[in-house]
Amino acid sequence: MSSLVVNDNLSALGAYNNLNATSNAESKAISELSSGLQIQTAADNPAGYVQAQSLLSQANGYSTAMSNAQNGVSLIQTASGALNQITSILQTMNSLALSSANGATNDSASLNANEQEFTALQNQIDQIAGTTSFGTTNLLDGTFTGQVLQVGAFDTTSNQISLTIATATSSALGISTASANVGSATFAQAAASLVQAALASVASIEAGVGATQNQLQSVVANLTVGQQNLQAAYSGLVDVNFAQETTQFSTDQILMQSGVSMLSQAQQSPSMVLKLLQ
Repeated sequence: MSSLVVNDNLSALGAYNNLNATSNAESKAISELSSGLQIQTAADNPAGYVQAQSLLSQANGYSTAMSNAQNGVSLIQTASGALNQITSILQTMNSLALSSANGATNDSASLNANEQEFTALQNQIDQIAGTTSFGTTNLLDGTFTGQVLQVGAFDTTSNQISLTIATATSSALGISTASANVGSATFAQAAASLVQAALASVASIEAGVGATQNQLQSVVANLTVGQQNLQAAYSGLVDVNFAQETTQFSTDQILMQSGVSMLSQAQQSPSMVLKLLQ
């Protein structure tokens, strides 16, 4: 049963509580619509905040891992380009060795000319092997061994790839100036065998780096899909649904207006007592 009282205006208190709740809801809607986020701090949704940060960390890790893998591809391509040039040089050296091995038609002048060119090419191989680098990291001089590429978001072996590129100097390939020369037909015949073995060695090195390049490109493709899915999951958890929130905001605005009106009416109710005192 309702009654007219002065000291405790329960209707006004109820209207005030409802208006306060509506005001908080409207403020929350304004914050979400202005930021585009339904989870801005841990207070908004503690469990959701923790999950969102975990998803964001992994997505960012994937993004960095993609950059790492792409840098790895660039490194491999740098090494591969240099190895291709060494192969071209070896092919020329093989032709020179076979030419000098034909002792029946070569005189000393021809052999000397071939030897000079052969030596220059040996030195060129060493120059390429000694100067080919990615940044400040040498690739073909024998120091690039056991280098780790981080291609995942976590510190596990499955998120890492170990890279090693074999030495491609003339000495490592068995065709240094101390091992091979074409100054005579006899030496040239031996040099031809050494150069052909070196060609096989370089081809093997190139096959290895080529396989690694394909592996890294597959890693990039996989990381790209994974990063997109993680970003979508993060967005679904954190980003505000504008259609839903604007609808709720419109409702809150209407409730605010009606709440203010009803609070004003409720505050006037005790004045009805005055009529009883007249």
